[in-house]
Amino acid sequence: MNAILADPMAARDHARAMAGTVVDTMPVIPPVASDLPAEVSADDLVWEETIAAGGYATRRLARGTRLRLIDLEGDACASMLIYNAEMPTERLNVADTVKVQWNAYLGASKLLLSDMGRVLMSILADKAGTHDTFCGTSNAATNQAKYGEGRNSGAYPNGRDRLLLGSAKHGLQRRDVHPCVNLFKGTKIEADGTITPLVGPFEAGRSMILRAEMDVIAVIANCPHVLDPREEWSVTPLRATAWRGPITPVDDPVRMATPEGLRAFLNVEDYFRR
Repeated sequence: MNAILADPMAARDHARAMAGTVVDTMPVIPPVASDLPAEVSADDLVWEETIAAGGYATRRLARGTRLRLIDLEGDACASMLIYNAEMPTERLNVADTVKVQWNAYLGASKLLLSDMGRVLMSILADKAGTHDTFCGTSNAATNQAKYGEGRNSGAYPNGRDRLLLGSAKHGLQRRDVHPCVNLFKGTKIEADGTITPLVGPFEAGRSMILRAEMDVIAVIANCPHVLDPREEWSVTPLRATAWRGPITPVDDPVRMATPEGLRAFLNVEDYFRR
């Protein structure tokens, strides 16, 4: 192999011979999925990708788009950032997501709110029930201390640097990497304030569906939860599928579920009224 790479023409021929190679963890282009909901047309599919263990992915999603995430083997951890695609200075605010909804535990009908009081995405369905709004993600220092390695280029990549790589695809910088939510890996706050990690591994195939309430940039890192008690770096692939859908109607049950949520949806509608 080294001899091939030493010759530019041979390296070119080798690279071209790899065209069409398919691996388990990669985007499918054009997107194809055999398990879309019955009411979804294959023509509406906009994203199909399996995110590797330690990998990351990002996509701009139009308002109304549904994003389905599947924990394929029961040990994925989707650390997610969300930005307003039109104005990325508006982004997910985890603290407001918690306090405005009077609830720190994400699940079906819960909202992911921006720092400007608008709904970026809502959770339509949740078969996992283990998510985390408290801990954020790992970084190079935490991984170095725990696994002896934490660099992006090393064997045990960290969530923050993976989120940075995904955000950079949209012209964003390290200062733009804000606190994330962790999906599929949860935490429980005990009566004395202790944080108990709920990190599995769990049953394979758990899923959730989110709806984009604005044009958003979603960035996902699939790295072990920062409080995972296991000594070994452990995470498994995560599948992302997105399809076009209608924007939220005025009588939508998620929109109408609470006064606080309704206000956040009204703020979204006012934004698009300009």
